[in-house]
Amino acid sequence: MADVQDRSDDAPVPLNPSLRAVNDSMLDGLGQLASYFGYNKVMGKMYGALLLNPGPMSLDDLMAHLDISKASVSMNMRTLENMGVVREVWVRGDRRKYYEAESDLWRVLTNVLGSRELRDVNTALDTLDDSIDHLRADIDAMSEQDQILARYYIAQLDHMKEFFRFAKLILTSILERDRNFKVGEVRRIDMKGE
Repeated sequence: MADVQDRSDDAPVPLNPSLRAVNDSMLDGLGQLASYFGYNKVMGKMYGALLLNPGPMSLDDLMAHLDISKASVSMNMRTLENMGVVREVWVRGDRRKYYEAESDLWRVLTNVLGSRELRDVNTALDTLDDSIDHLRADIDAMSEQDQILARYYIAQLDHMKEFFRFAKLILTSILERDRNFKVGEVRRIDMKGE
């Protein structure tokens, strides 16, 4: 694994062993976090490498730093760009593409939530609505026993809809939250009823 690149001569600059350990730990942790949320581990590691690097990195830099193929770096970079968590930057005197991480973690969260989670919640709500409508349209043609089961299904699906509507409300509230919100200043969250 190559170390952070110095733009003046493109020679690798070895990291202090403590810095190397923290760098490796953070990249592994962000890779695991990305995987936990259903993304590719490489995406988490690439975001971490860009976030921890003081300057922009090229695809070749990321390829060498993470010891992964150029195809993987290129494909995952497009996804990260589309999610709005990295951006392309221009480096004077170099024709290669360079990238840097979005360092505003609140913006990263809202970009990710807006690009996937809110869409998935809306899809779930549409699916539940379609299923309930289908059952209601067909219930009269069912046997008495099937009608009992259909009403049970409808009740359960209605409960699920309530949950997904609440999830949509939470996600929408986060996405519309004032940009001046300072996560670092939050000291306590009161959980009523606990």
